[in-house]
Amino acid sequence: MDKKTHSFQAEVKQVLHLVTHSLYSNKEIFLRELVSNASDACDKLRFEALDNAALFEDAPNLEVRVSFDAEARTLTIRDNGIGMSADEAIAHLGTIAKSGTREFMDKLEGDQKKDASLIGQFGVGFYSGFIVADRMTVETRRAGLPADQGVRWSSEGTGDFEVETITLPERGTAVTLHLREGEEEFLKTWRLKSVISKYSDHISLPILMRKEEWNAEKAESTVTDEWETVNKAAALWTRSKSEITEEQYAEFYKQISYDTEAPLAYTHNRVEGRSEYTQLLFIPAKAPFDLWNRDKRGGVKLYVKRVFIMDDAEALMPVYLRFVKGVIDSADLPLNVSRELLQESRDVKVIREGSTKRVLAMLEDLAENQAEKYTAFWKDFGSVLKEGIGEDHQNQERLAKLLRFASTHADEGVSLADYVSRMKEGQEPIYYITADTLAAAKNSPQLEIFRKKGIEVLLLTDRVDEWMLSHLFEFDGKQLQSVAKGAVDLGSLQDDEEKKKAEEVATAFKPVLDRLKESLKARAKDVRVTTRLVDSPACIVVEEGDVSGHLARLLKQAGQQAPTGLPTLEVNADHALVKKLDGSAHFDDLAQVLFDQAVLAEGGHLEDPAAYVRRINALLVG
Repeated sequence: MDKKTHSFQAEVKQVLHLVTHSLYSNKEIFLRELVSNASDACDKLRFEALDNAALFEDAPNLEVRVSFDAEARTLTIRDNGIGMSADEAIAHLGTIAKSGTREFMDKLEGDQKKDASLIGQFGVGFYSGFIVADRMTVETRRAGLPADQGVRWSSEGTGDFEVETITLPERGTAVTLHLREGEEEFLKTWRLKSVISKYSDHISLPILMRKEEWNAEKAESTVTDEWETVNKAAALWTRSKSEITEEQYAEFYKQISYDTEAPLAYTHNRVEGRSEYTQLLFIPAKAPFDLWNRDKRGGVKLYVKRVFIMDDAEALMPVYLRFVKGVIDSADLPLNVSRELLQESRDVKVIREGSTKRVLAMLEDLAENQAEKYTAFWKDFGSVLKEGIGEDHQNQERLAKLLRFASTHADEGVSLADYVSRMKEGQEPIYYITADTLAAAKNSPQLEIFRKKGIEVLLLTDRVDEWMLSHLFEFDGKQLQSVAKGAVDLGSLQDDEEKKKAEEVATAFKPVLDRLKESLKARAKDVRVTTRLVDSPACIVVEEGDVSGHLARLLKQAGQQAPTGLPTLEVNADHALVKKLDGSAHFDDLAQVLFDQAVLAEGGHLEDPAAYVRRINALLVG
């Protein structure tokens, strides 16, 4: 065939402009695409050779070679795979996804042309070479055809391409990029190796480059004629679990996570069905420094046919599991044209749900069978896992069983199931209190009656707890109830005699209560006698449905406006300080001090500390 010039499809010039200038946010992606194409060509040859072994000719070992010529400013990716005939070269390289080109452009009408993430699967990875090249040349011969039926295809990525027949002794395809000015970084061995290591390390074929040696006399490195394999050429996750040792799993985890410690746990599964994929997921032993940065995620690496796609596959793992490290490798995930963003699809949803369940199963196994390991996990990652209560309603019940708290019975490790198993006969709710610190929670006056009666109360001190409780209302049919909200009602846990005595005290104390209400009307919604206090004179509570004092403080610390509302002051009518109110000449000062002390006891901050100090001094002197 003489050299002939062909025109691209009418829209291809516009498409090439898009690919070159808009489609890829990272230009090194072109090498991943071309190496991936070379690997696919070898896979196709291997498949066709199952029926016709002669296609291997005299080269049964499949491989990809990457080389460059610094003087000529060319970079070549060569494979000995299936290759192309002249007609195939025109069909595959002269069009973009053949009949799909019109559809490709239709989806880019108007403002959508600015949004490459809307582009579907249109097979333009080959053209990513024009990101760094002003001309591309392809020399190829299909396996099984004679040497004189080789083809040379070349184009500057504008409106035309040329095709001519050449003699090629070796089957396969060589793609040569004539690099633009300013792209010299891709004419350096170290740079090419780093890109191959990042994106193509686990491709099953060997990727070869010429070895580079240091020349001491010239004080520079020299490219030799010796070829070396620059990728591992083996994906650990594709091997059978029975072939992989614990040490190999640990070493692989360290490679992908840059961690120095072995993982706490891992799961390795091949999922088959409508969506086929392999998952190898790890739980680290220690939390990373950026665990609380919800925008910084790079735990799960996504591969498609062992080709690296991204290391921030948030579409495949919920945010509350951002500490999970590992690999998901799929053969059929839908990707956009640049492979940089996953399209929303049923397949993605299935993989996300399946991966989430695998991680939760790992944690459940640790919790049930390896308590020490789970305790270590909870200390580092428990606060993050709590986010899932509000973010993952589908798995909320499983997550609730994994929660661990401190309580008035133990400083750590109390599960909701443990609590329910220890509930007093006749106890209906699960009681809890939130506070800034464990000490503040333990010493809260609101716990006194519960401690006296031996009723366990969960002590919640994580900043995320208040948010979590806005989504978790019950466990095992038991309502969660704050001991700092509403009037205390222990139901059958409080005998009739106690209730009768409380009513009598409230009636007798009414004149003092009325004066307290008047004195504190600017600070308290109500003042009432309580049975929850044993040793303390007073405490602050809020009504059911109101924002707790602890949450209000958290909101203020975050720079947000906390809902305004007055709390209720509960007083212990049997306390000496409260009894002293009746007939005191310093009633108003004592009332204010009583309220201030209640605020301080629950971890709050006084709006006017100086006034509190003056009143205390005056009372001490008086």
